[in-house]
Amino acid sequence: MNIVVIDDDKLVAISLKTILESTGKIKISAMGHSGEEAISLYDQYKPDIILMDIRMQGMSGLEAGERILASDSSAKILYLTTFSDDEYIVKALNIGAKGYILKQDFNGIEPALQAVMNGQRVFGESVMDRLPELISGSESFDYSQFGLTDKEWELTTLVAQGMSNKEIAARMFLSEGTVRNYLSQILEKLDLRDRTQLAIFYFNHK
Repeated sequence: MNIVVIDDDKLVAISLKTILESTGKIKISAMGHSGEEAISLYDQYKPDIILMDIRMQGMSGLEAGERILASDSSAKILYLTTFSDDEYIVKALNIGAKGYILKQDFNGIEPALQAVMNGQRVFGESVMDRLPELISGSESFDYSQFGLTDKEWELTTLVAQGMSNKEIAARMFLSEGTVRNYLSQILEKLDLRDRTQLAIFYFNHK
């Protein structure tokens, strides 16, 4: 697995390189310390994943990620930051990042990289804990303008809270098959691809 590490703290970047390469599964192709370097290094190395901080001098990691994904939608970007800021989390979701984890969750970095390589999206436990705050206050949104029923909106809410189909089925007293059917109908009505995009839709209309 080839990784490019971007962090404006050079000591952090070097530490990440040392620790991740010690696993024997990861090679750090390059290290950068700004959003501008992230873009140029991605173009140069085309890494499997770019592991990037958010707050940096000049161009932020979010802006750099947005530019990278605009030119290569298949890019895998995993944000590693000390800030579990609501706005950052939603922005990361919106631009198509593969994950958002906190530096404090040190032991979760290598497994998160592996999960992203396997096509999953990854959000650290402390980030997931903030989702209820992100989606609070959504009752004022007129979801009927999108053709959604009360039950479909309830299901959308539970998806945004990170519940699985099994958990939603138990909460709504439905079968898992019925939940899958509802989810397919909702995605079709909103012209969305998957439940991640549905969660983003929810956050944007809270």
